Amino acid sequence: MSNPLTPGSLQGKRVLVTGSSRGIGADTVRYFAEAGADIVVNYRNKGARAEKLGATLRELGGRVLVIGADLTDPASVQAMFETISAEYGGLDILVLNASGGMEAGMAEDYALTLNRDAQLNVLEAATPLMGEDSRVVFVTSHQAHFIRTVPTMPEYEQVALSKRAGEDALRERIPGLAQRGIGFTIVSGDMIEGTITATLLERANPGAISSRKEAAGKLYNVSEFAAEVAAAAVDPVPEDNTRLVGDITDFSS
Repeated sequence: MSNPLTPGSLQGKRVLVTGSSRGIGADTVRYFAEAGADIVVNYRNKGARAEKLGATLRELGGRVLVIGADLTDPASVQAMFETISAEYGGLDILVLNASGGMEAGMAEDYALTLNRDAQLNVLEAATPLMGEDSRVVFVTSHQAHFIRTVPTMPEYEQVALSKRAGEDALRERIPGLAQRGIGFTIVSGDMIEGTITATLLERANPGAISSRKEAAGKLYNVSEFAAEVAAAAVDPVPEDNTRLVGDITDFSS
């Protein structure tokens, strides 16, 4: 997948993508780095993998911070932003990519804690570091974005509801962000082939991915969807603050 961002167009811009040591997040930070941005790679665990990505990104010439932080732990989030402030002096682009809720062994309220509460906490911690013309992007799924009107598979329902709760809570912040000159875009995509969520859904409901692919005609892969996320950080903010990626026929009829 070619980079949707012009080489050098983000020179001097400081970018944090949460959950960026693998998958969509990793491809998104790579696009930003190739465009000249200074990067913050955020991860929760498997630091060696994150450090390896950081080393690869540094070869592109920009600065790269690799910071481990549990987004459900306010103290951990605060420490991350203290490091960003000390090293970069501010932030120009925040991509709220980290999400979850299907992992085994987590507390019953984990999905809501991560997909709503943590998103708000990260945004609130980041906002003081962001100036005029900064951008925030929140990554979600059609299954979550449309959950109030279109049911999803039972295995994903609680995650979808928690991500929609997060979207709703973040939308309430849009007017205040706009007053500070900070643009906010929600990027919603269909199931993405190759992601951890898709793998877990397929494991819980064999045939789920192929059935959705047949219904939609096409499912984006990780790099294709990451390109949409990266582009959303520089393209004009949509009037409804929403960028829908992929077919939505089954969600809007």
